[in-house]
Amino acid sequence: MSLIELMVGLAVLAIALAIGMPSFGEWISNTQIRSTAESLQNGLNLARAEAVRRNTVVRLQFTDTLDNDCALTKTGTHWVINGSSSETAAGSCGKAISDADAPFLLQKSGIVASKLNATIDASQAAIAFNGLGRVAPTTNPDTNVGTLTVNVASSRGSCLKDSGTMRCLRVVVTPGGQVRMCDPHRTTVGDPLAC
Repeated sequence: MSLIELMVGLAVLAIALAIGMPSFGEWISNTQIRSTAESLQNGLNLARAEAVRRNTVVRLQFTDTLDNDCALTKTGTHWVINGSSSETAAGSCGKAISDADAPFLLQKSGIVASKLNATIDASQAAIAFNGLGRVAPTTNPDTNVGTLTVNVASSRGSCLKDSGTMRCLRVVVTPGGQVRMCDPHRTTVGDPLAC
């Protein structure tokens, strides 16, 4: 193999990479959106299962961090599950997991890791499930029984429904306790993936 053949081969490889790089970046962002939505869906299902198993109110709260300076927020990048309808995890997220000491933390996990570009926007900062697995009202913060929607998007671009290129997802919790993930871009009647 001569030096000229090697240079031509490298030039062809560089052109192929340059053409494929935008698609690869889009694929990575869509994968991060899906991973974030699945993590959130699993966290909500875990909170619901713990409420049924313990036959008590268990809630999931969105927080901005997982240390003791955490605050509840609708756009939080982490979630905390605690076994109380009135004891908030705000300001106590750094405590060890314990169902014996306030704030009765049962699980905590990050939705959006620091390296991911996924973002969330929830309709409320907390949701609670009762012993039957249904959505329950809480205090501190006050929440009512209703449908929780959490939109998962990317900070790298806009969603397909907004004429963008990212396949954004939505996690929906009905008052009956059903947790499902759907695609707001899909609008066909009868499509099981449509919101």
